[in-house]
This record gives sequence, C-alpha cells and structure tokens, in this order.
Amino acid sequence: MAETKKSTASGKAVKAEPEKVSAEVKAEASAKEEVAEAKETKAVKKETKTTAKKAPAKKAAEKKTTAKKAVAEKAEPKAKEKKEEPAVMQAVHLQFSGKSYSTEDLQKIAADVWKHDLQKGDEAYKSVELYVKPEESIVYYVFNGDITGSFFI
Repeated sequence: MAETKKSTASGKAVKAEPEKVSAEVKAEASAKEEVAEAKETKAVKKETKTTAKKAPAKKAAEKKTTAKKAVAEKAEPKAKEKKEEPAVMQAVHLQFSGKSYSTEDLQKIAADVWKHDLQKGDEAYKSVELYVKPEESIVYYVFNGDITGSFFI
C-alpha cells in the first residue's frame, strides 16, 4: 500500500496509511457535523424560548377577542335575526269611493275602538281580525277570538 503524508496541528508531516487517513478524515467530518448539529439545536432552543414567551401574549389576545365576540353576540341576537329575514316590503291599500286605507290604518282604528269604545286595557289586547266590507263602508272586528263588533270607515 502507498503511504501518504498528513499534516498535524503542530504543522509536522506524518506518514500514514490510506486506511487510517480515511478513518481520521471521517472522524473529523463527523465531529464537524456534531458541532453543526449542536449549533442548530441551540438555535432551535432559542426560537422555542422566544415563541414560548410570545405564546401567552397571543393566548391572552385571543381570549380578549373571543370574549368581545361573545359579548357582541349576546348584545345583538335580535339584530342577527332581523338580518336573516327577507327584506321584502309589503303594503296593502284598500281604495273605494274616493277613500284609501292601509292595513296599518285599519289596525290603528281597531286599537282605538278597543281602548276608547270598549274601554279595555293594553294588556288584554292580544289579537284582532278585521273584515272589510267596502260596499257598506264598515269594518267588522273580532278581538281575542270572542269580542265582536264593527266600525264605520
């Protein structure tokens, strides 16, 4: 086998066999790799420490935002329900003999009849059914399913 020269740390050339040289080179390479791995491990540990310090702050911020959302949801449940309803405007107008009444107008008149003519309180006013007869200019009503009567329009 051929002998090769290898320099040492002291700078002297040493004769070595090729098999020994390759083993020593491999040992040096593996030592360098271990040093590089150790450096990477230290860097990873530093990163985890900094993220660990930031994590509680992030968790606190997330808790605050979820708490705000929960409060907002509790404060506005009716607003969400209204948003879900279709935005279709409906109006019914009854026109006859030069007169015009909307359903709201007839309901207001019926409520006045309930309060003033029948002298009943708002607590007892639960439902009303109105039947309009334009040829007679009369509206027939049924309050709470049992009180009946009529008024002129």
